[in-house]
Amino acid sequence: MQPTLEQVITWTTEGAQIALNMQNDKLEKHYKAPNELVTAADSAVEAYLLEKIQGHFPDHSINSEESGDHVGDIDHKWHIDPIDGTLNYSHGIPIWGVSVGYAYKGELQIGVICNPAAGETFWAARGQGAFLNGERINVSSVKIFSDSLLITGFRQSLIDTPRSNLHNFVQFSREVQTVRRLGAACLDLAYVACGRAEGFWEIGLNPWDVAAGILIIREAGGIVDSLYGDSELLTGKVDILAANPYAFPQMRRVLLEEREKILQ
Repeated sequence: MQPTLEQVITWTTEGAQIALNMQNDKLEKHYKAPNELVTAADSAVEAYLLEKIQGHFPDHSINSEESGDHVGDIDHKWHIDPIDGTLNYSHGIPIWGVSVGYAYKGELQIGVICNPAAGETFWAARGQGAFLNGERINVSSVKIFSDSLLITGFRQSLIDTPRSNLHNFVQFSREVQTVRRLGAACLDLAYVACGRAEGFWEIGLNPWDVAAGILIIREAGGIVDSLYGDSELLTGKVDILAANPYAFPQMRRVLLEEREKILQ
């Protein structure tokens, strides 16, 4: 049995409201790794989502940020990020979201991203289009690359390695209108889907960061692939490129050129 879109929207928005209600409390916090903050709200939202999913679909498998893999039927796979943008959340910056994606036999079927601080919920079901608060959305129609606004993010652990994103950031900054770093990958993807940005790329993410956003962008008419077109998006570490159809080939060109410089 598969979930309905309405179920996933309800659970995601209710989980997001839990996080919003807890934000003013003196939250318990700890670091699971350097610069990887976890709050009591992350754990509370994840526990709520797991309870809902496992209560209705006890045989499904789940990949969740805080508790990892919950083994089940691999044909039914959930990807959960209870709070994407935890640092923003903990500092009171209203750029964070709860992200839930569901895939059947490796194909994303449902994606929901809720940012309750902004009163925005993005969703998509396979073949049914993408929506923001019930209104249909589409990726940007900007065709001129130099007029584009791009979004990215950085993993501190990669900065002094060949996989650093800094060289890409510098080159894109030369070619487009501007590049932003917002600090919540799920919303970066959602903003591409609704046309607020022309493209997004990042290195070293996880499936729970991107699953919902991938489907929402594709249903909004955008293109999503791995950074160089040679790796997976829902397993292991994720290097992702997402954009409208005009910016995508230009972004891929820059990324390949910068990789070639490193390899020389």
